[in-house]
Amino acid sequence: SPPLLGLLPGRFSVFPLFFLALLLGFASLLWLQLSCSGEGPVLGGGESRGAPRQPCPPQAPLQPAEDEPSWGPHRLALLVPFRERFEELLAFVPYMHRFLSKKRIRHHIFILNQVDHFRFNRASLINVGFLESGNDTDYIAMHDVDLLPLNEQLDYGFPEAGPFHVASPELHPLYHYKTYVGGILLLTKQHYEMCNGMSNRFWGWGREDDEFYRRIKGAGLQVRRPSGITTGYETFQHLHDPAWRKRDQKRIAAQKQEQFKVDREGGLNNVRYRIESRTALSVAGAPCTVLNILLDCDTSETPWCTFG
Repeated sequence: SPPLLGLLPGRFSVFPLFFLALLLGFASLLWLQLSCSGEGPVLGGGESRGAPRQPCPPQAPLQPAEDEPSWGPHRLALLVPFRERFEELLAFVPYMHRFLSKKRIRHHIFILNQVDHFRFNRASLINVGFLESGNDTDYIAMHDVDLLPLNEQLDYGFPEAGPFHVASPELHPLYHYKTYVGGILLLTKQHYEMCNGMSNRFWGWGREDDEFYRRIKGAGLQVRRPSGITTGYETFQHLHDPAWRKRDQKRIAAQKQEQFKVDREGGLNNVRYRIESRTALSVAGAPCTVLNILLDCDTSETPWCTFG
């Protein structure tokens, strides 16, 4: 405006000012693009503390049309055992919804939130998720909330030939022994029932998936794993940081003996629980269902279920 120009020196031209404004605008757009695409610096330090950057601006979640044949006939129940990892949950739900939608896999994400006062029981939560997932899903993914697939070649399709271990020992960033089946494992509902689900005797962190491997073999099933994946240990992003979130690895005397046994009686047939609430949520536009689950424990059978 003329009053503003009157404040500038007599010989000052508006063209350098206009050029400077254009340069600053271009630099701002470039920085925004780099920070959204993942090529800019990571704030907060460490890959394990954050999720992969999302496209900018955020893309609308993909939703399959019910009559769209390219999505296939099968529907996946993504079962996510959970307790108090809300920052990981906020990254996990929208990321996995978009990842599976891009692969045209019909799915529903179930957050299995343990709200009782017993120690965490991942296996029992998966049993509950299986029982509560409904008849509109015909296969499940036992999926850790802190493990995100980075390679789009990973197969999350219907595992008709047998259990499919997505997070195989050759690809998982932490666990590399040959009988490992944790992290991410796909099974048809029929195959999970053949195993009688998972043992309910594992309270605290670890060992439940090793026992489940024996159940798979005992049911006459063969674990299959990805092939042709060349990204190695960079195939997944592990969000868990042990420095600030300690795992419950306590073992009392009886538990140390029990953790290496095969539970030949318990599983889907005797999991004891109550659903406190069932809530449909949307996280950054991605739908999921949160089940608040109260597990029950027979302290005469597994006294290590308590924190005392």
